[in-house]
Amino acid sequence: MPSRTVRYVELTPAEFRQRLPESLDLYVQAMRYPPGTAEQRAPMWLAHMLREGWRNVTALDAEGTMIGLAYGYRGRPGQWWHEQVRAGLMARGEPTDPLDDYFELTELHVRPDSQGSGIGEELVRTLLADQRQPRVLLSTPEGPSRAWRLYRRLGFTDVLRHYRFAGDPRPFAVLGRSLPLD
Repeated sequence: MPSRTVRYVELTPAEFRQRLPESLDLYVQAMRYPPGTAEQRAPMWLAHMLREGWRNVTALDAEGTMIGLAYGYRGRPGQWWHEQVRAGLMARGEPTDPLDDYFELTELHVRPDSQGSGIGEELVRTLLADQRQPRVLLSTPEGPSRAWRLYRRLGFTDVLRHYRFAGDPRPFAVLGRSLPLD
């Protein structure tokens, strides 16, 4: 269970924009990326905030410091991720119907010193509560991790495995499940 000192708040796009440097720093820490990664991601995150159905949930500690974040939006044809997944499914002869109407869980990150305490699960549950789309989709690097255990525990199943997104040499899994969460 999450600590009682953790607050979960939904930030508006304007509030999230104000906290973007802190959000990106958390992202870089959680993903163990080099510091320059934040500068590359900032324009993309700002663009994501303009998409239909964008929603953010942030975990704050007792001092108001961001220790976790999750955001997503309604996936649509023409969006980079949607088109990448569609191409991957079609190349393997798989049906593309998971892409018909979905919420894309785009980012989920918890500061390393706060991982394993239930914050990630609470972020997912809060973010996905009351979503209007019938399913949620996400991508995550292949391999054993806390994220994989979380997604499996929440009932996510395989949509596309060992897929390589353009510009990233790592294999990814696309996972999905119906909504609402149990």
